[in-house]
Amino acid sequence: MAFYKNLPFFCIVLSMVSGVISSVINAKYAKRLTLFVVSAVIVMSGVLLYFVARDGESFVYLMGHYPAPWGNELRAGVFEALTAFLFSLILLLSLLGGMRQIDLDVQRKKRNLYFIMVDLLLASLLALIYTNDMFNAYVFIELNTIAACGLMMSKQTGRTLLAGTKYMIMSLIGSGLILIGISFLYDITGHLLMPNINEALEAIRVNGEYPEILVIIIGLFTVGLAMKSGLFPFHAWMPDAYGSTTAASSALLSSLVSKAYIFLLVKIIYRVFGFGITQDHRIMNLLYVFALIAMILGSVRAIAEQNLKRMIAYSSVAQIGYIYMGIGLNRTIGIYAAIFHIFSHSASKALLFISANGLIQASEGNEQIASQKGAGYRNVIAGIGFAVGSLSLVGIPLFAGFISKFYFAQACLLTANKRLPTLIVLGISTLLNAMYFLRTVVMIYQLKIKENAHGEEQIETEKESSQKSYDVVEKEGVFKNDAWFSVSTIAFIVLNFVLGIFAQPIMNLIKEGIQMFS
Repeated sequence: MAFYKNLPFFCIVLSMVSGVISSVINAKYAKRLTLFVVSAVIVMSGVLLYFVARDGESFVYLMGHYPAPWGNELRAGVFEALTAFLFSLILLLSLLGGMRQIDLDVQRKKRNLYFIMVDLLLASLLALIYTNDMFNAYVFIELNTIAACGLMMSKQTGRTLLAGTKYMIMSLIGSGLILIGISFLYDITGHLLMPNINEALEAIRVNGEYPEILVIIIGLFTVGLAMKSGLFPFHAWMPDAYGSTTAASSALLSSLVSKAYIFLLVKIIYRVFGFGITQDHRIMNLLYVFALIAMILGSVRAIAEQNLKRMIAYSSVAQIGYIYMGIGLNRTIGIYAAIFHIFSHSASKALLFISANGLIQASEGNEQIASQKGAGYRNVIAGIGFAVGSLSLVGIPLFAGFISKFYFAQACLLTANKRLPTLIVLGISTLLNAMYFLRTVVMIYQLKIKENAHGEEQIETEKESSQKSYDVVEKEGVFKNDAWFSVSTIAFIVLNFVLGIFAQPIMNLIKEGIQMFS
């Protein structure tokens, strides 16, 4: 066996071992260990992507070299390697961009616990990406939930504790539905490995057996994973969860945690049920309807929100709707568009939360949108980063979000019975996105008005506004634009342009990966 085929196993085990070691060392070394491990996972994922793309085929790694049912399996192809590479890269940049705020928000004696949660989150993300076993998927779903909840409550305020409680309740209900679905699958197929389940279900389909049970199982998985990823009407936990915690946690939760569950749903559609069985049942139409509502409702709530971080959080409700809309179109090209939007939204949303934190700290810690006037001058890097993230999610050409919306429009044109409602909602949602994102971009670059000695209004110069505000926040010790923040924000900006400009090679990898899935 070629050495690179061990890399998925190495990535998962290294992340879990890092979490164990971090529990017995202080926060300083736990942070360094976590950053090293995430960097190593990025490198290994990049190497794996190169080899599987070169060979043009996926492979199965037998855990302990024992075949089923005694051993478990990991499966890696182009889609898995690409997702692992981008997810781990976004995780590293989110940590670097929010590192200063972690030091401010998390108690010193609990900081090593924060990095334990990051290690476990990374391990669970990688396991959900690579696992070929349904029960292992459930185990790491629960690990992902626990790690996400810990990151959410790391700030230890009343609002974060409430958000963590809401998230845990909703997430556990979703986990319960998934576990029931796995139990039913095992009952009618006798298997837990995904390819074995798929073969058994194809035989059941040909024989016309268990038609009602299949509908129930598909419903349990789709509703359970929709609840955990925050699709309308299961989104109530998202504004508090994303809007009240520390910046790095907001970036990780919004960009990676929800997307991992959607990735698993795509894997289940192709690897467990088979796309043909999924198309035969109408559960995807229900996801489609909820997705359209989310696209409008999330944007409307974002327009009404006056808190900057909560506005970005409500935007996630709409963006999750976009992804489920692509899946709900029930066509392969819709799945391609949904997957690309997983990547583009992950990069853009993490950038928005990291940049928003920089703007807020440059505004004396005030999170209200009205208080961000001129913040783009007081923190130049954060202002540019927020503008890039906003333009991407609005769908401006050259940015990552434009490609997603282009493919969504193309997919709906090929779906006759869903063409008109999709185009209408896509257009309305894009206009609403522009209203709240561009309003905020204009706000952060709006110069303040002051009166001169004669009582006349004049525009305060950029230099005066920037220096005056910087003096205030520097004096209070609130704001410091550290080097890692700048590196992270610039890297996120570059990643958004890479996804927007070099979209075709990435889309080709997605298509090749989905074909390997099938």
